[in-house]
Amino acid sequence: MTDTCVIVPTIREYECVREYVANAREHGHADRLFFLLVTEDFCDVDAMEAMLDELDVEGDVFDGTAREAWYEANGMAQYGHVVPAASHAETSFGLLYMWAGDFAYGFFIDDDTLPHETDFFGGHYANLARRGEITQVSSDERWVNVLYQNAEEHDLYPRGYPYAAMDETVEETTTELSSGDVVASQGLWTNVPDLDAVRILMDGDLEGLAQTRTTADDFGEDFVVASGDYLTVCSMNLAFRRRIVPAFYQLPMDDNEWDVGRFDDIWSGVFLKRAADLVGDYVLTGTPLCEHNKAPRPTFDDLNDEVPALELNEHVWEVADGVTPEGPRASRVASPAENAVGDGADAYRAAFAAMADAFADGDFSEWTNGEFLNFVGEHMRDWLAALDALEADARVAPEVAADD
Repeated sequence: MTDTCVIVPTIREYECVREYVANAREHGHADRLFFLLVTEDFCDVDAMEAMLDELDVEGDVFDGTAREAWYEANGMAQYGHVVPAASHAETSFGLLYMWAGDFAYGFFIDDDTLPHETDFFGGHYANLARRGEITQVSSDERWVNVLYQNAEEHDLYPRGYPYAAMDETVEETTTELSSGDVVASQGLWTNVPDLDAVRILMDGDLEGLAQTRTTADDFGEDFVVASGDYLTVCSMNLAFRRRIVPAFYQLPMDDNEWDVGRFDDIWSGVFLKRAADLVGDYVLTGTPLCEHNKAPRPTFDDLNDEVPALELNEHVWEVADGVTPEGPRASRVASPAENAVGDGADAYRAAFAAMADAFADGDFSEWTNGEFLNFVGEHMRDWLAALDALEADARVAPEVAADD
């Protein structure tokens, strides 16, 4: 029975879906999957729909016009602005669709990736059901480099990792997981690493890629990041439980007066980690790996998108870290139990609402383009209102089983 929404933002390489379907069918997961392709009016929607029909999988394709019609049909036309136009952050539409459809699980897959010859979907399902002992990582900078396991060799930090948190000292311990504790499974990537433009330039590459590449040998055992510490969350290879959707809004990028881009999944990952810490849940990182085949493009184009928010990126996590549903908090989270706000989607909503207020109402004038954080906070509030509107209106998405 279909219980999983696979969200693929695409304007070019939609054929990657064939490889993911083949992998799912080989390992017995295809019947669980609904493929949602989020694209643009200038793309070949007919070809995408024909591909899904040919593959004989459940799914749908939404360009800009179709999204607007979906908003109208679901009684939330006034909230269409929460999903920016022509932006990778359009993955938020997939979250709305998933919420309306009562899917139990979601996957984010970028169209420039391919699965390795392992059980891709099964690996993520297993991670979300993980229980027992697992490596837990923390650092003296309160940030964990998800590429830390072979960093002495490649010296890479992923896109969005704060520059002030570099040269950290990592500590590995263990923790015990109970079934259902893992709410997100972040798979990492071989071939082209996910780096920001500054680090790509430092690596000597002008085509938006990297001279340094990663292989499966760069990654060890799966791990979780300790409560109170943060990590970068990349949405190119990610599975998650339904209950985090209220706190996992992919933030409004590109279509804004500050020209800020490329921090949608990074900042949403910060907010998710803070919410998960409050609830007592975990984000697991490691396998299953994907092959990242990023297309060449000018590194300076990415730099222009990132520069307006580089200073903000050094501080966004501090704002989120100072918030609980009861009000501002400056001190570090001591344990999940200390600040637990319940479980289920309502707990994630409460945590996200508190962060939305902090950003919408805060004074960030000391930072370049600080007003953008107020803009983000207002959109975070609207995100929660959009979810409320979906719950209140008749649902148009397919009926699927929920397990959360």
